[in-house]
Amino acid sequence: MFTLFRWMVRIVSTALLSVMLGGFFIWYFASRSLPDYNATYAVEGISAPVEIVRSTEDVPHIFGASDHDVFFALGLAHAEDRLWQMTVMRRTVQGRLSEVFGADTLKTDELMRRLDLYGAAIESVSAQDADTLAALEAYSAGVNQWIELVNEGARGRGAPEFFLFDAPIAYWTPADSLAILKLLSVQLESQFNEEVLRARVSMLGQDWTRDIMPDMPGQGVAALPDYAALFPTVPRNVQTALAAPDAMSPFPPRHFAGASNAFAAAPERSAAGGSLLANDPHLGLTAPSVWYLARVELASGGVIGGTIPGIPLVLTGRNAELGWGITSAYADTLDLYIEELNPADPERYRTPAGWEAFATRRAIIQVKDADPVTLTLRWTTNGPVLPGGHFNLASVTPPGHVVSLNWTALSRQDSSMSAGLALMRARSVTEAATAGERYIAPAQNLILADQTSVGMVTIGRLPARDPGHATQGRMPSPGWEAANRWTGFLPYDDNPKFLNPEGGIVINTNNKTVDRPFPRHVSYDWGDSQRVLRLTRLMGEREVHSRESFIAAQLDTVSPAARGLLPLVGADLWFTGAPAPDGTPERMRQRALELLAAWDGEMNEHLPEPLIYAAWMRALQNRLIRDELGPLATEFTQLEPLFVERVFRNTDGAGRWCDVMQSAPVETCTDIARMALDDALLELRAKFGTKVESWRWGDAHEALQDHQVLGRAPLLGWVTNIRQSTSGGDFTLMRGMTKGTEPNPFANVHAAGFRGVYDFADPDSSVFVIATGQSGHPLSRHYDDLSVLWRRGEYIPMSLDPELARAAAAGITRLEPGAPAE
Repeated sequence: MFTLFRWMVRIVSTALLSVMLGGFFIWYFASRSLPDYNATYAVEGISAPVEIVRSTEDVPHIFGASDHDVFFALGLAHAEDRLWQMTVMRRTVQGRLSEVFGADTLKTDELMRRLDLYGAAIESVSAQDADTLAALEAYSAGVNQWIELVNEGARGRGAPEFFLFDAPIAYWTPADSLAILKLLSVQLESQFNEEVLRARVSMLGQDWTRDIMPDMPGQGVAALPDYAALFPTVPRNVQTALAAPDAMSPFPPRHFAGASNAFAAAPERSAAGGSLLANDPHLGLTAPSVWYLARVELASGGVIGGTIPGIPLVLTGRNAELGWGITSAYADTLDLYIEELNPADPERYRTPAGWEAFATRRAIIQVKDADPVTLTLRWTTNGPVLPGGHFNLASVTPPGHVVSLNWTALSRQDSSMSAGLALMRARSVTEAATAGERYIAPAQNLILADQTSVGMVTIGRLPARDPGHATQGRMPSPGWEAANRWTGFLPYDDNPKFLNPEGGIVINTNNKTVDRPFPRHVSYDWGDSQRVLRLTRLMGEREVHSRESFIAAQLDTVSPAARGLLPLVGADLWFTGAPAPDGTPERMRQRALELLAAWDGEMNEHLPEPLIYAAWMRALQNRLIRDELGPLATEFTQLEPLFVERVFRNTDGAGRWCDVMQSAPVETCTDIARMALDDALLELRAKFGTKVESWRWGDAHEALQDHQVLGRAPLLGWVTNIRQSTSGGDFTLMRGMTKGTEPNPFANVHAAGFRGVYDFADPDSSVFVIATGQSGHPLSRHYDDLSVLWRRGEYIPMSLDPELARAAAAGITRLEPGAPAE
């Protein structure tokens, strides 16, 4: 027995020692890729010494003798901190993820190859002006210099992920930066899903789309044809079940396209007499964040703000005289077409001029641990052909037809990068608005503030459509009918523009910006109908604003949707019936209603009311739509406030949704509201216990900032994923979009990855923050150091003063001209 015990001790000790040694070696090799921010490097490709001054928060302030040298250093800094992220983004747009990650990403690669965004980026290099091309080449040289330094100095392959995945790093090119800008168009596009879903709901009959997918208030379309009337042979099985998208797919689910807030006040509306501007773009939360803070000192002056690694632009930020913010414009820049195949020759399709052959090309996708996949890529004169396995296209495609796509992001002469560089050098609102003319995609609202004025202009090409378009771009249309095809693009002067408005305030929350009839309408589908109500009120409550009031608005957590819906939904439930005994479902319902009746709509993480409200509305919408839409109801994962309001106000007879079609009794909206509340409380009780007052919104509304690859591994996820309790919700200005699906439907997965507030009365008092940290290295202290500030609603200073940058430097990287040491 004693011998057995000794052997057990030896085995356990050996196992523990092996784990410790394995952990040490993993740490050692991973830590080799941690950059030294106080190093001096001899590099080729610069004309004079360059300094990269790192602030305490690892924000690089870059000083060089020429713009070329500064962009070179920005490329090196991006690669130093985010090389893995840049590599994955490039592989995504190239359609080459499967070479590294295997068959799990094959579907994404297939779609990206068919769109050929990378090919469009290569051709778009020639569309850039000379200054932009020089900046792109300098930036690429800087990225490549860091790759060389990693290889020569045995710096852990540049990132720990490269030890786990065999992902050879190709040198960076100008086309790579243009491709990542196009990748943003993918991440911000909502029309793929909207067009298909509208067609699928339309096929159910009874005009359900009018209620469940309503137009924003204001003049709307009078009527659309039933999709089935356009295509009588389309399959009626609209509830096609498809596999979930790849975990690394850049295509957002419905409601998860880009969102943002931006607002500005002219000097006469500012307490300190200088213009104010605030911006917080919203994207899917990841670790590291897609955003990276940087300051570049150009010949035209300093520029500071939010960059995206891989792109040599400050996309949102300021220089000494001008500040700019961006919001998704939700412009309808995409159309899907049903293309009829020639029955006698399926390699030809119907056009207004007759049958025409597809343009075709072969492509091979290399797949790790599997055979290569060969694709035949096809294009019509409308655009690339998409397979039915994407976006549920098969459910709306008649037999003998395929779907093609026209989209501004497919432009092969895309000068958006040149427009972005011109914006960085602009010195006034009017200069910035003029610079936007060369911008192509993705469509954005550009909110501007200079020393004396404010404004907003929509930048990006808007398609010119024929007034006779069969679906007005809201559903797939017959591609062979000339009236459905684009006739070009609207002139830039037609884009919405508001310069120096009379009230001195401009705002945008992805709300409807113009009320113009089709085809100059810009869009029918907008990203917000709720946040704009709150922001309008906050901006109107004060005659003058300050940096502090702008910060308060940016961090506001009051939900106008909750304030508007609860009085409607609970109108006949408040304080009704005799008090119920403790411990009964009736008592829990009464207590929940008591709490909600006294609640002001603040989605505070420490309160139970936001959780009760969110669960109630989720259960309510599910009860309202489940019998009418059937399995298609699963597509509506997020609360649709305009729909619920229409139902409970019985707008255009929308109260019909309250009656359960399959049951004999006629249910009222009050009945459904009561049953939905009971559903929600039962679910919450099972998850959070029986004491309603102890429930916390933050326990359910946890921000999930996950590493896209390592975060899925059990042990590595514990190191790389960032979890934080957060306030806010789907419709608050401090937006925290909920996941909408089980097992954690209220998890915060889409929020402001960047926040900035600029005060031109005292520019050095401007502030900004990102959601994670600057570094993409999980072992770096800068991997998540800013996330604590972000969660608490705090910021870091935003100064263009070189002396302040150097005085607070946590490290200075010096680049010296010359060949690296052998």
